[in-house]
Amino acid sequence: MFFLRETSRLFSFWVDAVSIRSSGYCPTKPAWPASFIAMNRIFIILLILVGTSLALAQVKPLTQSEYVKLLYALQKAPATKGDIIVALRSRGIDFEVNDGILGLTRSKSGNDEDLRRALLEADRRRQNPDSTKLPNKIEADELLAKTRQNTLAAVQEMPDFVVKQLIQRSVAYAGTGTFRNQDNLIVAVSYRSSGEENYRLLSVNGLLQADPKPKESYEEVGGTSSTGEFVNVLATIFKPESDTHFNPVETDVVRGHKTIVFEYSVTKDNARQVITAAGLLNRSTVSGMSGRLWIDTETGRVLRLESNATEIPEDFPVRTASRVIDYDWVKIADGTYLLPSLSDVRLTIRDQGRLYETRNLIKFKNYQKYGTDVIIVEEDKHPADDKKPNP
Repeated sequence: MFFLRETSRLFSFWVDAVSIRSSGYCPTKPAWPASFIAMNRIFIILLILVGTSLALAQVKPLTQSEYVKLLYALQKAPATKGDIIVALRSRGIDFEVNDGILGLTRSKSGNDEDLRRALLEADRRRQNPDSTKLPNKIEADELLAKTRQNTLAAVQEMPDFVVKQLIQRSVAYAGTGTFRNQDNLIVAVSYRSSGEENYRLLSVNGLLQADPKPKESYEEVGGTSSTGEFVNVLATIFKPESDTHFNPVETDVVRGHKTIVFEYSVTKDNARQVITAAGLLNRSTVSGMSGRLWIDTETGRVLRLESNATEIPEDFPVRTASRVIDYDWVKIADGTYLLPSLSDVRLTIRDQGRLYETRNLIKFKNYQKYGTDVIIVEEDKHPADDKKPNP
C-alpha cells in the first residue's frame, strides 16, 4: 500500500505486482567527422532561434480547425492535454463553443473536466473580454486577505457532524485515462471540531459489513484510501507560517459564482506533507504542495481546490499525488457551512518498472449533526457519479 499523509490526511494504494520483460537493444553510434558535428551544432542553434521567433509571433487565437486537430492528437497522446489547456488560456479561441464542439471535446478527452473548463472559460473571454479581466495587484491582495480570514475563521467554527461518502475506486496504466473500476465503498465519517475524524466502512460492492468499528481510515480494505478533505488542506495553504505564494491566473464561473483562479505553491519545508509508501519496505519522504484555488469574488470563500504534491524525490515509488475538491454550502442543524461535495484523488505509482494511476472519486452526501445514524438507501448502491458538479 502507498500512503500520502499530511498530518491528519492520508492516501493509500495497493496493486498486484506486474512484471513485463523486454530485450534491450543499443546500436553503436557512428563516429561522425568533426566538421559535420560543428555544422550540426550551428544548425541546431539556428533552428532553436527560428523556433523561438515563430513562437513569439504566434499570438493569434486558436481556430476551430486547430482545436479539432489538437483533440484528435490528444486521443493518441493523452499527455498533451496540458499543452492544449495552456494554448486555450494563453491564446484564447476565435470560434463559438456549441454542443458539437463540447461533444467532441468530451469524447476525445475521455470526458476530462479540466479541458472542458478551460474551453468554456476561453469562450467567455471571446464573448466578453472585459468581464474576464484579472484583478490588479491591490485587488488580488484584498481578495486573498479576505479569503484567508474567512477560511481560518471557518476552521475554528466548524461544527461536529457526520457525512456519508460514496467512493468509486479505479486503476489504469498511467497516462492512458482508461480507468478500470475496482470496487465501490460506502463509508460513514464522523468529524469533530477538534479535527478528529473517524471512519466506519459500511459497505463494499453492495455487501453490508458486520458491526463496522470507527477507525482513523478505511485502509483495511486495501486499495486507495483518503481522509481529511474537510478543512485541513485549506488551513495549510492559508495559515501565515506557510508563506504560500499566490498568483492570479484567470477567471472562471463555478455553479453560477464568478471566481478568480489563483495558482499557489508551498515549499516542502513549510507544507511538511509526508508521503509514505508502505509494503514490503516502508519508505517516507516530505513534499511540498502546489495547485489552483477558485475563490468566489463576492464571499471570499474557496469553491474549488486543486492540490499536487511537489518536490518528490526521483527514486521514490509514489511519483505523483493529487486531488481536486469541490466545496458547496450545506446545512447542518441551524447553521450553513462550506464543505466538500466531491473529491477526485489520484496517485501515480511506479511498480516493477511500470507506472500505474489510481483514482478515488468520492461523493459526500447527507451532512448531519454529530451522533446521527448514517443510513444506506437504495440509490447509494450505485457508483459515484463520474463528473464534476455543474460549473
